[in-house]
Amino acid sequence: MSTRYRLPLYIAGAAAARTGDEMSGPALLLVGIAVTNSASVGSALLSGIMISAAVGGPVFGAMLDRSATPGRLLTGALAVYSAVLLVILLSLGHLPLPVVIATAVFGGLLGPALAGGWTSQLPLLVESERLPRANALDAMTYNLASLAGPALAGAIAILAGAHAGVVAAVALIVLALPAAWTLPKNPAASRQGPETSVVTDLASGFIAIVRARLLARATVTSVISYIGVGMLVTCSPLLGEKALGTTNSGTFLLAALAAASLAANALVAKRPDSLRPDTAVLGSTLVLAAALLLAATVSPVPLFLAMVLAGAGAGPQLTALFAVRHREAPERLRGQIFTTGASLKITGYAVGAGIGGPIATWSLSGSLIVAAGFEILAAVTFVIFTAASRGQGTRRPKGTASPQEQRAGVLSGERVDQSSDERGDDLGSF
Repeated sequence: MSTRYRLPLYIAGAAAARTGDEMSGPALLLVGIAVTNSASVGSALLSGIMISAAVGGPVFGAMLDRSATPGRLLTGALAVYSAVLLVILLSLGHLPLPVVIATAVFGGLLGPALAGGWTSQLPLLVESERLPRANALDAMTYNLASLAGPALAGAIAILAGAHAGVVAAVALIVLALPAAWTLPKNPAASRQGPETSVVTDLASGFIAIVRARLLARATVTSVISYIGVGMLVTCSPLLGEKALGTTNSGTFLLAALAAASLAANALVAKRPDSLRPDTAVLGSTLVLAAALLLAATVSPVPLFLAMVLAGAGAGPQLTALFAVRHREAPERLRGQIFTTGASLKITGYAVGAGIGGPIATWSLSGSLIVAAGFEILAAVTFVIFTAASRGQGTRRPKGTASPQEQRAGVLSGERVDQSSDERGDDLGSF
């Protein structure tokens, strides 16, 4: 297993695909407004391509885990997603709007492939001792994409028109195809082949997330936390207008957040052993809560400081979440767990984006305080999971699994005979 050539190609491919994905939403929003002169149409296209991710992620993940050549499957998903973007672009204004939105919903089913579908393949590329650093580098591609994607969509739309933004997003995703195609085979799937149905695998993946307490704790915490992040992003144009004079200034605030996330993960990549994943999930959530409360002042200097602080929380949170998934996910369910996790986070983000706007029209500061409340709720949920698992641990001998965990292990095809404490929970003294 060599990282000399494969890992740089992986990082380049993942960065291109994710940047194209981050461009596609804003680009569709802009082209919808440009073609129909209606903000509601652009919003409907953006919502359509996000809303179906919760369904598509688990199904695609299950298929990825069953495939002996996951790279070929990922390549196909990227190609179809690119084709859907082109169909939307060509049909908007020529076909009935419900047909165009339905096309966007179909494309959204493959959205998680651009995110979690890549990350689940990392253990096939690097040795276990190099996984923490590779994990941090992988998380940096998300930060880079979130920084560059929306900015490129806006800049290209200004220079060459809204249609060109969609074309550029497609081009970036297409550039990722060679990296996806050359991903290594899955030895476990090659040896065993699919012995269960997709439905059974779907059930196994969800049970694995629910029953593995560390994985469930990190997943639920991150989903609730992302509701607050979605609210912050929705508020950014209004924040830009109120604090800096124009709604377009909101993109500078988001750029500051993404740049801070990228810098924080760059530090983690240099010293990957310094990140204690479970502790980082909780700590970064609290940092996000503080950042949102600071942003609620809606003053220029505190606002930029808040965005930098939010980035310093969001970047390591993502890296820590990936580390927990890699550590806790059964090998044959890893792809499903990563894509399901990505789907759930997208859903949390969509919920935050949906409620953030209406609350902001009543009170911008109030919307940010509510967002901070979701971060605090996420942290409280983390603590509740920890306390509940402590109680479970006192009722059964160390090294044995609960009946629920045993059932999850049977369904997933994994042997469950190791306690979560032994698997690396770093909150033993929490």
